[in-house]
Amino acid sequence: MAPFTIDPSRQQLIGLRTAPVTEGKVGGTWRTNGRVAIDETRVRRVNMKVAAFVERVYADFTGKPVRQGEPLFSVYSPELLAAQEEYLLALRTRQSLSQAGGMATDGDALVAAARRKLQLWDVPPATLERLAKTGEASRTLTLVSPISGVITKKDVVEGARLELGATPYEVVDLSRVWVLADVYESELRHAKVGMPATLQLKAFPNRVFAGKVAFLDPVLDPAMRTVKVRLEFPNPDGDLRPEMFGEVVLRGTTRNALKIPSDAVVPTGTTQVVFVALGDGRFQPREVHLGESDGKSVEVTSGLKVGDQVVTGANFLVDSESRLRASLAALAASSSGDGTAASSSSPPASASPAASGHGGH
Repeated sequence: MAPFTIDPSRQQLIGLRTAPVTEGKVGGTWRTNGRVAIDETRVRRVNMKVAAFVERVYADFTGKPVRQGEPLFSVYSPELLAAQEEYLLALRTRQSLSQAGGMATDGDALVAAARRKLQLWDVPPATLERLAKTGEASRTLTLVSPISGVITKKDVVEGARLELGATPYEVVDLSRVWVLADVYESELRHAKVGMPATLQLKAFPNRVFAGKVAFLDPVLDPAMRTVKVRLEFPNPDGDLRPEMFGEVVLRGTTRNALKIPSDAVVPTGTTQVVFVALGDGRFQPREVHLGESDGKSVEVTSGLKVGDQVVTGANFLVDSESRLRASLAALAASSSGDGTAASSSSPPASASPAASGHGGH
């Protein structure tokens, strides 16, 4: 490709800037967008194992933080009350058998069966211990949170009847969250389970959250040509809220190579071109082959050497000017060629008389 010249005043007018080709670390980072999501392995639902009436609600709004074992709501159920009485009867029977001189284990099976029934109905261990200690059944039963987290679903009010199988609460532990990101097919070979990653959010511009790749989707999205990557991030302060968006940087193994700013490259459709500054206002278009890119810089595998200066500002204007000059040069060459052909096809003026005279003889 032929060089061309742009005078300094025009360079200043179009805002032309250059940057050197450097050697440095490339191929170690890949940038993509990520969405914070709930860790599906940390979701718990409170299910009703028996029909009951709601007496009191303690966790009374969605989003409320709760600790494991903290009361959620109290219910009254005739079946639960009867099961408590069965358990107390089993305890008294075992005590009576022991006092009558029987084997101490004679009533153990009966007690274990009655206790197991209450456990299967999610009666807390503390309630079972209180029953055994006081010997009195409680009219209401308080159900507690199975994990520490926040209430993400509440479908219960005081006085309501809960049927068997109802799910009045959902509790999610947000101390660890997922971040779902897309990796293009061409970059998939670099993504590995366990590789470190970082996340930056607009809500916290000066913070970098550290996590790691936990899972690669085995199915490729045929429309986007991407693979879903699931990353895990610790979230002890709860700053990472589900549905937040941010920039994810996957960090792999780096290597030394030539690189240039990404905005120095002008795609032509089939090739990649940069404009190399030759000095004294002269520039040359040069085809290059590229490698890995992190969004800010791109690896150059051929076409440039260390120290070359490439155009990074107004390179599209430079490209337009280069194409215009090439077109004008081609047009001028074509016009010149047509004129030469026309003159050579006409006989020389001096040859005409000679030819006439020879014909006269």
